[in-house]
Amino acid sequence: MEKRVLAFDFGASSGRAIIGIFDGETIRLEEVHRLENTPVQMCDTLYWDLPRLFHEVKQGLVKAAQSGGFDSLAVDTWGVDFGLIGKDGHLLELPVNYRDSRTAGMLDKAFELIDKERFYKITGNQFMEINTAFQLLSLKLQRPEMLKNADALLLMPDLFGYLLTGKKRAELSIASTTQMMNAVNRSWSETVLDALGIPKNILPEICMPATELGELSEEICRELDIPSAKVISVCGHDTQCAAAAAPTEEEDFIFISCGTWSLFGTETDEPVINEKSAALNITNETGYGGKTTFLKNIIGLWLIQESRRQFRREGKEYSFADLEKLALECEPFKCFIDPDAPEFVPVGNIPERVREYCRRTNQPVPESVGEVMRCIYESLALKYRLTFDEIRECTGKEYRKIHLVGGGTKDGMLCRMTAAACNCDVAAGPIEATAYGNIAMQLIAVGAIPDIKTARQIIAKSDNVKLYSPENTEEWERAYKKYLDIIRN
Repeated sequence: MEKRVLAFDFGASSGRAIIGIFDGETIRLEEVHRLENTPVQMCDTLYWDLPRLFHEVKQGLVKAAQSGGFDSLAVDTWGVDFGLIGKDGHLLELPVNYRDSRTAGMLDKAFELIDKERFYKITGNQFMEINTAFQLLSLKLQRPEMLKNADALLLMPDLFGYLLTGKKRAELSIASTTQMMNAVNRSWSETVLDALGIPKNILPEICMPATELGELSEEICRELDIPSAKVISVCGHDTQCAAAAAPTEEEDFIFISCGTWSLFGTETDEPVINEKSAALNITNETGYGGKTTFLKNIIGLWLIQESRRQFRREGKEYSFADLEKLALECEPFKCFIDPDAPEFVPVGNIPERVREYCRRTNQPVPESVGEVMRCIYESLALKYRLTFDEIRECTGKEYRKIHLVGGGTKDGMLCRMTAAACNCDVAAGPIEATAYGNIAMQLIAVGAIPDIKTARQIIAKSDNVKLYSPENTEEWERAYKKYLDIIRN
């Protein structure tokens, strides 16, 4: 018999509801609903529009029921953000977007409370002001009544799970993004919580991925006139779903989950926490099967997405294909940026910030749309190369292939540049890696697939993967040296 499971996959800019249909050999994907995930600015705070997102979840449930039904469902989302539930079971306020300015300066505040080296040794997380720990520290310092009134903190996939079932849990992979979890024993770190003044009682019990959370609530089933179904806690962090779907049989492999963010990393049996990884600020997250995902968060297609929105604000309409074509027409290796420079995180005029970065670093300033895009594309590829070198330095391993999965696989220019910059074959696909990983873990949870190794073999048979080989590597090697000089000075 066919197994039909429903995956809700929310990225930081869009979301979709996809049914995975497993016939015993391959998984066929059927998209039943797609939506934009647009934050809303209100009273100087940038919020996620949770009521709209939950409405879209309901639309996805109805459409999935009408298209043939489903045996189970699961939700994965971006990391670090959360909702606070009050003692009456209601949300205290809308979840705040990680790009909000409330965390400015919180890293330095945190290091006054807990030694930076000790902090990293406990959590193994890359220090980023967007992380949950620093969002909570901002509440502790600026709005302490919010934490006093909270009964539970639910990270975004767990929040959706609560709204669907009424059950409060903290799934392991999403908990590992918070900078509040002990990376070795995989429990909430009392040392970190006590140092930052975060109450432990608001943090739910951590549960393993691919376990049942509960049943769809009777209220939702009545409202939507749909049958009940199991709700599964898969890896709630979309990166871990994507990593689980990398179609490889190699024990040691590199992946790039390329979307709004680019998550560049590898799987290891244990956390990699040492002086090198601390100095390079590389993170350890927990994935499926107790594996550690040793990776770096890199600002990714956000730079292109937000640039396109800026051009639209200026009355210029470009498709992504248009932007790629304009970039290809421009002179290569003219100027570079560090994609992770702090000025590129907030919403706004990314093209002008690119120009200002180039002025400040005494480079030729990209004026045209194509020149700005060329600068962004090449800088992303060279940032991947830098991270590739750092991962190899920390693990002491060599990798034969880079698996690029997610929306970035549609961007042939970025795939070619990545292969050339890293001097390594790039296997691009699947596009819907996150959905495949979500679906695979549901199928494991219900006993339809025995393990993740088998799941990856099935995914490899179910989707096309395109191979890109390195070209013009000497030119890219020269560009890489120039890039390092610019971002390190």
